[in-house]
Amino acid sequence: MSERDVTAELTALQAALAAEHAAVYGYGVVGGRVGDKRRARAAYDAHRARRDTLVREVRELGGEPVAASAGYALPFPVSDPADAVRLAAELEERVAGVYSDLVRATSGERRGAAAGALREAAVRAAGWSGESVAFPGLAERTGDDTAAAGPSTSASPSS
Repeated sequence: MSERDVTAELTALQAALAAEHAAVYGYGVVGGRVGDKRRARAAYDAHRARRDTLVREVRELGGEPVAASAGYALPFPVSDPADAVRLAAELEERVAGVYSDLVRATSGERRGAAAGALREAAVRAAGWSGESVAFPGLAERTGDDTAAAGPSTSASPSS
């Protein structure tokens, strides 16, 4: 693998790691307000496991894993169970977008794992929102112009 390929893969891994940090934080909010706490806990655990795997993969490529922020600004106020469900769906949609980028940047086993993570996020997003899209992770296919500009985490680091 060329140095350029390693750099692209490492960049995509770091973006996925940052998204997983934000998803773990976001599910802390979701779990406190949603009625289906078991499903929220399962998603939280899945994102923690993915996060831990990504930390190892970044290190394997010689990178220093991006750290989680102390706090994240949520994309909207979450004051009731309906808001929590909407946040969970958005978390998963954003994570799917980042894994879509990781699929493009990797090959072999890592690409397969990224595709699996993309699929899992898409299934969870559909479960929370009650809707699905033909091409999960590809915002331009869903008409979401804000995400088409590039990957983003589920929440922005607060200042």
